[in-house]
Amino acid sequence: MTAIRNGDIDGNPDTEIDPAWQPLDATPLHPEYPCAHCILSGTAVAVIEANGGFPDPQEFRLTSPMVPGVTHRWSNLQSFTNEIANARVWAGFHYRSSTRVGTAMGQEIGRYIALHFAQPENNAPSPRGR
Repeated sequence: MTAIRNGDIDGNPDTEIDPAWQPLDATPLHPEYPCAHCILSGTAVAVIEANGGFPDPQEFRLTSPMVPGVTHRWSNLQSFTNEIANARVWAGFHYRSSTRVGTAMGQEIGRYIALHFAQPENNAPSPRGR
């Protein structure tokens, strides 16, 4: 929020000041850096990729009970993480650099989880919890 309103004093000649600019939603009370949503999406993608990805690469989709009737569709995992990052920037919650760092952190976390915590199929616990 402050970056756009103070565009004349940020030292970047490509930034234009807009003192009346408002984000799409109330700026949340959490750290701007790194982007937590991007960490989560990057982690999910890395875990999915470590487990072979999706069998049908043409499309995957998600719905949310928070937005009934809305389905988001993506043709690949990269477009999923890009949408998460763009939404955080467009809403005015994060800088682009925070989304890039968050996504990269998430991918590292996901790879670590897949490598160190994934159980081989033949050692998976039984449905009865044994």
